[in-house]
Amino acid sequence: MTTLYPTAKHYLSRDHHTQSFGSEFSPALRVSAGDQIHVQTWDCYKGQVLVDADLTKVIDDSQVNPATGPIYVEGAEHGDTLAVTIIDIKTEARGAARFSAGEGQLHQKATGPYGTFFDVANGVIKMNEKVSFPISPMLGVIGVAPEHGSILTMPAGRHGGNLDNNMNRIGSTIYLPVKHSGALLGIGDMHASMGDGEICGTGVEIGGDVLIEVNIIKSIATDFPVTETVDSWITHGVAVEDIQEAMKLACEEAAGLLVNHWGFTYEDAFIFLSVACDLGIAQNVHPCEGTVIAKVRVPKISACPKPFKI
Repeated sequence: MTTLYPTAKHYLSRDHHTQSFGSEFSPALRVSAGDQIHVQTWDCYKGQVLVDADLTKVIDDSQVNPATGPIYVEGAEHGDTLAVTIIDIKTEARGAARFSAGEGQLHQKATGPYGTFFDVANGVIKMNEKVSFPISPMLGVIGVAPEHGSILTMPAGRHGGNLDNNMNRIGSTIYLPVKHSGALLGIGDMHASMGDGEICGTGVEIGGDVLIEVNIIKSIATDFPVTETVDSWITHGVAVEDIQEAMKLACEEAAGLLVNHWGFTYEDAFIFLSVACDLGIAQNVHPCEGTVIAKVRVPKISACPKPFKI
């Protein structure tokens, strides 16, 4: 129990964080299925961007995207799915966004390095005297230990990681494939807001506090993480500098769930995805070395009311 989140059974501060997902890292916390956990997160810069001069300086990339954890979930085993529900997100009062020269979709028109700070209060983000917009907090990084070796928190993959899906927000459940005992969950990279594509390379990067609940689905595993919201479920596809491949993988994952769990044929799944579902881009910071992420949103209807038929 904490003052901020009285229902939380555990608290994990951002002092306990990792820059990689991997089975070799010792757990910072052990929890049971059904537990609620209050997790404190850094901003993606790990406190390196605090004053105006920091907006354009070269930062230490080895410190970017710290994930609070690892969190060992008792009973989670290889072949299971870890279900992480985001119950609440409370951001700090100030965030930042910045881009470097030659980075992002508008790098040929916008002169970098450049950045700006945002004030966050009462559900509103203030960019400047002219521009304010509603807060929409989400988690950019959520993942578990991959099947082999370790993976930095910066890229995304089948283990999750830096998915940068703005649907990973309050009320959503993220399903992650468990490859090692305990799953070894880590979360971070909070944004007060982030648009689809994250086209300059950042959202409103900010630290804060998160209340999550963890559960286990036994003997069901996905190829990539899946997000479930109130009205839809969303698959992910990840590729290295190839958004077309990422989109194909996201579509294949959605079709696979429709076929394997809900009895669609691949032909009907193909048509249903085309006429009723949405293919989108979670992150595509081009040109930029690293992973790009696509997503497919499938509406919850009686024929496929959730991602898995349990």
